[in-house]
Amino acid sequence: MPKLKTRKSAAKRFRTTGSGKIMRRKAFRNHLLEHKSTTRKRRLSKAAAVSEVEAENVRLMMPYLK
Repeated sequence: MPKLKTRKSAAKRFRTTGSGKIMRRKAFRNHLLEHKSTTRKRRLSKAAAVSEVEAENVRLMMPYLK
């Protein structure tokens, strides 16, 4: 059986927690930040958990993820 390849684009975007949840960054934090409130920017800077439906797709892209 050959080794499975990890999709490197997914490996750069997702991390796992100790309990096995997959975490992602939130969108809308790259540019055009002047008009966004400080509260909104702070909220967007936090990591978010990937939904269970999408987590299955991420696990397929990253076969050696815990």
